Amino acid sequence: MNGNGGVLMTFMIVFIAIILVVAVVATFIILKQEETKMKTYEEEGETVKDELKRSHEYESSSLSKNVKNLSWIYAIVTIMSFVVLAIYIYYR
Repeated sequence: MNGNGGVLMTFMIVFIAIILVVAVVATFIILKQEETKMKTYEEEGETVKDELKRSHEYESSSLSKNVKNLSWIYAIVTIMSFVVLAIYIYYR
C-alpha cells in the first residue's frame, strides 16, 4: 500500500456503509408503504368481493412494482460493491 492506501481504504469502507444504509432504508420505506395499505384496508372493513379485487390488484401491480424496486436497489448495491472491491484490489 502506498501513502494513500489508508485513506482509500477508509473511503471505501464509508462508501460501502452508506450504500448499505441507503439500501436498508429504501427497503423499509417499501415495507412501510405496504403496511400502510394493509392498515387502510383493515380500517375500511372490506367485503369478500373487495378483498378479492384488492388481491388481484396486488398481484398484478403492487407486487411486481415492489419486486422491481427491490431488485434495482440490490442490483445497484451489488454493482457498487464490486466496483469498490475492484478499486481495493487495484490499489492494494
